[in-house]
Amino acid sequence: MPSHHSPTTARTRTGALLASVAALVSVGALHPAPAAAASAPVSPHATAAVLDLDGAGRTPVVRGQDSAYDTASIVKVDILAALLLQAQDAGRGLTAAERGHAEPMIERSDNTAADALWRTIGHASGLTAANKRLGLTSTTAGPGAKWGLTRTTASDQIGLLRAVFDGDGAGKPGSTAKSALNAESRTYIRTLMGKVVPEQAWGVSAVGGSGTPRALKNGWLQRNTSGLWDVNSVGQVTVKGHRYLVAVLSNGSASMSEGVSLVERTAREAVA
Repeated sequence: MPSHHSPTTARTRTGALLASVAALVSVGALHPAPAAAASAPVSPHATAAVLDLDGAGRTPVVRGQDSAYDTASIVKVDILAALLLQAQDAGRGLTAAERGHAEPMIERSDNTAADALWRTIGHASGLTAANKRLGLTSTTAGPGAKWGLTRTTASDQIGLLRAVFDGDGAGKPGSTAKSALNAESRTYIRTLMGKVVPEQAWGVSAVGGSGTPRALKNGWLQRNTSGLWDVNSVGQVTVKGHRYLVAVLSNGSASMSEGVSLVERTAREAVA
């Protein structure tokens, strides 16, 4: 974990993280790679994008190369946005069954729920259609049932976050931003992202420290071929009265805990 945490805090957070991973493995949410690690030296990479919703600019600041990464579970926010757009088009709210999948998908990162809603939106074609309306230009939906292999950039994730958190155009004076998501849909996504279970509340939330208001979604994936980890985090945090949209994407970490440390360090540096 980052060096500035106290040893007690680091041990506590590491224990919670490992417990979270163990729980996910037990229900089949993670599929461990073969025991053999990559033979080449580990060279993790991370990219961050930040937009200060209460600042002067409208363009996110990108730290690192804004290349495409696999989303892992951060795509679940995008899946929910696509579902809500389809419901809006039909002039209806979500059904009880759809809510029964959407809530655990975001709050607990439930993969079975994500599988169900991926089918509901029409797999890759449904996500692609939604992303066109949301203004995402560098996101490619995963093939077949593999929603977690959707490819995206940090700046595109800021675009998605803007559609959720700044979609009414009220984020800054003179803003004309308008989201395809209506106010009810945006509120629903924000609410679920604000109720992520404590053991998954790492990542961009590290920017403001303990007690900072945050709404986020994280993703993590161990590669079957190399054993290395993709670890990502997106969301909104409030620091010193400013609301920041933050997206950090990473790959190549030797362990999940190292990936989390990389993401949190990169998020803090990007906002600072």
